[in-house]
This record gives sequence, C-alpha cells and structure tokens, in this order.
Amino acid sequence: MLDGVGAMITPEQIQTLIEAGLPGARVEVRGDGHHFEAVVSSEAFLGKSRIQQHQLVYGTLGDRMREQIHALSLRTSSPE
Repeated sequence: MLDGVGAMITPEQIQTLIEAGLPGARVEVRGDGHHFEAVVSSEAFLGKSRIQQHQLVYGTLGDRMREQIHALSLRTSSPE
C-alpha cells in the first residue's frame, strides 16, 4: 500500500511518484523493498546543481523518504 506508514513500497511505486512529480522525466528504479537505486533524467535539472537535482527527486517522494524508503541511491542528469 502506498500510503501506509511503514508499508512496503515497490520500485514501480517509487518510479510512478517520481514521474508524477517530474513530468517528462525518464526514470528507472531498482530495489528490494528497503534499499533502492534510481536513475532520473529530467529537463527540470537543467542549470541545477547535483544537490538541487536530488532535492527535486526527494520532494516527489515526500514523507515516504522517512517512513518507507530506508536508502535511495540517486543518479540524476539532464537530457543530452
């Protein structure tokens, strides 16, 4: 379930959340239910530092970063 505190979240749910928060982004997410790796490419990242890019992604996930996602490794880029 997506909204349950502590409920298991899937890579597909994380991908959907990121895509909803960053329309047009290309997103790939892998993980085991606790630890995840996301590769995100978005025009929203143009002109932003790596930290700002990561903050945009974390913003799409909201409280889930505290409650459901224990570790998220990010690779972000703008389209080439």
